[in-house]
Amino acid sequence: MDGSRPVDGDAAQRDAPDLRLAGLAVAAWLAALAGLHLSARASVWLAAVAAALALLAGLHLGGVLGRRPGAVARRYGWIAVAVLLGVLCGAAATGARVAVRDAAPVRALVTDRAPVTAELVLRDDPRAIRGAPGRPPMLLVRVDLIRLTGSGGTRVTGPVRALVLATDPSWRPLLPGQRVTSRGRLSAPRGGDLTAAVLSTADPPTLRGDASWPQRAAGVLRAGLQRACEPLPDAPGGLLPGLVVGDTSRLLPEVEEDFRATGMTHLNAVSGSNVAIVVGAVLLLARWARAGPRTAAVLCVLALVGFVILVRPSPSVVRAAAMGAIGLAALAAGRSRSALPALAAAVTGLVLYDPELAGDPGFALSVCATGGLLLLAPGWRDALRRRGVPAGLAEALAVPAAAQLACGPVIAGLSATVSLVAVPANLLAVPAVAPATVLGVLAAVLSPLWPGGAEFLAWLASWPARWLVAVAGYGADLPAGNLPWAGGAAGALLLAAVSVALLLAFQRRRARRLIAVVAVAVVLGAVPVRLLASGWPPRGWVVVACAVGQGDAVVLPVAAGRAVVVDAGPEPSGVDACLRRLRVREVPLLVVSHFHVDHVGGVSGVFRGRRVGAVVGPSWSEPPYGAAQVREAARRAGTPVAPVQAGWRWRAGAVDLDAVGPPYPLRGSRSDPNNNSLVLAATVDGVRILLTGDAETEEQRAMLETTPAARIRADVLKVAHHGSAYQDPEFLAAVRPAVALVCVGVGNDYGHPDAGLLDRLSRGGARVSRTDTDGDIAAVRVGGGLAVVKRGAEAGRPR
Repeated sequence: MDGSRPVDGDAAQRDAPDLRLAGLAVAAWLAALAGLHLSARASVWLAAVAAALALLAGLHLGGVLGRRPGAVARRYGWIAVAVLLGVLCGAAATGARVAVRDAAPVRALVTDRAPVTAELVLRDDPRAIRGAPGRPPMLLVRVDLIRLTGSGGTRVTGPVRALVLATDPSWRPLLPGQRVTSRGRLSAPRGGDLTAAVLSTADPPTLRGDASWPQRAAGVLRAGLQRACEPLPDAPGGLLPGLVVGDTSRLLPEVEEDFRATGMTHLNAVSGSNVAIVVGAVLLLARWARAGPRTAAVLCVLALVGFVILVRPSPSVVRAAAMGAIGLAALAAGRSRSALPALAAAVTGLVLYDPELAGDPGFALSVCATGGLLLLAPGWRDALRRRGVPAGLAEALAVPAAAQLACGPVIAGLSATVSLVAVPANLLAVPAVAPATVLGVLAAVLSPLWPGGAEFLAWLASWPARWLVAVAGYGADLPAGNLPWAGGAAGALLLAAVSVALLLAFQRRRARRLIAVVAVAVVLGAVPVRLLASGWPPRGWVVVACAVGQGDAVVLPVAAGRAVVVDAGPEPSGVDACLRRLRVREVPLLVVSHFHVDHVGGVSGVFRGRRVGAVVGPSWSEPPYGAAQVREAARRAGTPVAPVQAGWRWRAGAVDLDAVGPPYPLRGSRSDPNNNSLVLAATVDGVRILLTGDAETEEQRAMLETTPAARIRADVLKVAHHGSAYQDPEFLAAVRPAVALVCVGVGNDYGHPDAGLLDRLSRGGARVSRTDTDGDIAAVRVGGGLAVVKRGAEAGRPR
């Protein structure tokens, strides 16, 4: 009996995770992250202090400075030395790179916003981003600046990292590794990384060299995969290239938002799981063919190298390959002890090689997911198997649950939400990810040789991709699927502490039962209460101004589940979320006041999972990019689009619409698209509501001169142009609203809303509410008056 205890203890010690290098990795990571926000001098001082402390601690542990410490002191002492060495390495590596970033010659050109001729090398594929209102998307290109030549002949040699903001479409087909020159103007970056400058250019690039053969090969295969996916429906056809090679250029915005809402965003980018799937498939084939260990290892290495070439050997892909290889090794070995030191070494090496990874959310998610796979998944899998769960099902349940728990704090810090659907959604996604990835890779490889065969494989891969789209869509539609949480570092640390406390408590039987009871109580109690008694939408609402950021989206109720939508905000997610909160399933009419992106950028969100009967807008179809965006969204849904003018009428259910502006086309004004906004006078359940789009002083005066005062008078005013100062006082006096709703974004740099305007409205007797401070705002009919209700809490009294 006595002899068995040491054996059990030794076995437990052997099975315990090996965390000896964890302190080194975490310290290097945090020191690098701090160094990105410090000056090079401060990083050097931090490294020097860490070096001195590590030296003193090492001398003390070695007995050089005095009495030798005990065993426990030595153990924790060496951990402290490892942490200090991590700080030393991370701070020194980052300080050296920051010194290059902040070099005086480059900083002088950036400070002067100087026009330059830049010779640069692309680091990644050009990526489309949303441009200014009314303009087509810009292209964001990550580059290394090799040489800068200022207008005065000043020459600065690099390389330093930079971003290029390009408007010329000839940048789009460029490949990573290509050397080009371009003229533009430098500006300061946002900070927090190794980017030294931002180069804005409207010129096409001049080619100075070709990309390397791996990049050219990857370009051919990626283009072939896109061609193979063209015959597929938009949703799976846009998802598959993102799932396989991280190419999200055709990914529908609504699919992207659904994946974000359900915690499945990691599937849209190349990650360690992609690498593990591809290499794991090769390993299974090698074992099926009874290949020897060395042959299988060689085949796996070749598959890993080939996949990295396919998806671009950028730092993020190298990171994913390292994490995926570690996870695959852990799964193949069946235990985590030997893989954890490899993970720590990989984290340390990657951070020292590229300190910018320390501030990359993708890097944090990869490390956390791999750590969860190594630390938590094996124990959970074995526990499930001991309770009679089949081995394959136990693995399928344990792996995504462990990864989600480990990544939860990072996701909470980034999104300020905790997802209740992420784990079940990822569990349902597991069976589809591997076949879609493997078939997609095969389609890409086959595309240059046999395009027809590649299209067939892409069609096969589209079925698991359709399943993923369906899972994300249904998961995103679930109310209360995401709960609010503290954001930023505080929120991440809080959820991490809660998660660790629950894991520790779960080791005890009584605590485990208590946790299970509390969890069931939350699911059966709190969630239904949140669903059924949230107080939103409020009873008797006649109009809601949605909080969609710096943009407009207004909803008028027609009947239960049906509503008119006026404008769609800047992003699909905002208006879609607002309509979900209002339980709007059908939109008989979508009205576009004008075609600036802050009113039409989210138009696809209105169509997401809803039938839209018709779309109307102003006759003034500028800017053309916004008009085309509306037409394309309506075309995909088979919805008619028509221009309307003043005098147009529409009625359905409780809503009566009357177009009162513009009375005639206005040209040569401060902003012609704004001053030709479609202005609607709506009557909902007897309440008059004036929706003014972005009409400015010129259109407001024109309506005053040509429109009877009774048609302008309203109980509720949606204040024009996000509360800008360009308002006509006589127009506001003619409206005389009891409630004024301002649709405006938090922290916008336009100065909206204007303080003088808000004061004028308040002095005129209006109750002023704004979406940047109040969230969604509803005007509610109460008896014979109106009340203002903010989302989740009543505010104000009937007027």
